[in-house]
Amino acid sequence: MRPCSKTKLGGIMKTNLGIITLAVASISILSNCVSQSKYDALQAMYDQKAKDLSNLEKDKSSLQRSVEDMKRIQEETERRIADYRSLLESFKGMIDSGKLKIRIVDGRMVVILSSDILFPPGSSSLSSKGIDAIKEVTGILSSLHGRRFQVEGHTDDVPTGIKGYSNWELASARALTVLHTMVKSGMPEERISAASMGSSRPSVPNTSVENRTANRRIEIVIVPDLSNLPGIEELRKLSE
Repeated sequence: MRPCSKTKLGGIMKTNLGIITLAVASISILSNCVSQSKYDALQAMYDQKAKDLSNLEKDKSSLQRSVEDMKRIQEETERRIADYRSLLESFKGMIDSGKLKIRIVDGRMVVILSSDILFPPGSSSLSSKGIDAIKEVTGILSSLHGRRFQVEGHTDDVPTGIKGYSNWELASARALTVLHTMVKSGMPEERISAASMGSSRPSVPNTSVENRTANRRIEIVIVPDLSNLPGIEELRKLSE
C-alpha cells in the first residue's frame, strides 16, 4: 500500500473537520429548536396561570363588593324598619284617636291625614281642629333631625264647580296651607316642600262615598335618605 501524501492527508483532515463542524452546528441548532419549543410551552403555561390569577383577583374583588353591598342593604333595611317603628310609636296617640294613619307608599313613609278632618268642604282654610292636628304633627316630625318632608294635596274626582279652580288648584292650596302652618309651628323652611296631586292618585277607586272620603287627604311624605344606597356614589360621580 502506498503512503498518502501530506497534501492528500491535509485535504482529508479538512474534509473531516468540516463534517464535524457541520455536525456540531446541526446538533446545536436542533438543541436550540427543542429549547425554544419548551420555552414557548412554559411561557404559554405561565401566561395562562397569570390570566387565571388575574381572573381570580377580579372575582375576589367582585365578591367583596357584593358582600359590602349586601351588608349596606341589610343595614339600611334595619334602619328603615327601626325608623318606621319609632314613627308608629311617636304617633300612637293620634293613630289611636283616628286623626291620622302611617303607611308605606312607593317605598316611602307617609303620614296620612283626612282632608275632612282638616278642612271644611271645598275650603283650603284649616279648621280649628285641623290647625291643632297639624301643630301636633309638626312637633313630632320636626324632632326627626336631618329629615325632609313633602306635603302632598289629594282630592277625589268630583269637580270643584268653580270655573278656573280645579281639583289641582284645591289640592295645591290645601298643601300650601298645611306647609305654612307647619313652618309657623317650628318646621324649618329648608326641610319642607309642597306638591299638588289633584285627583290623579286615588288611594282607592272613587266608586263610593266612603272611598271618595278616603281620597280627600293630605299626605306628608318623609323623604327617604338615599345617600347610603349601594351604587349611589357611582351615580353621583356620573352626574358630575
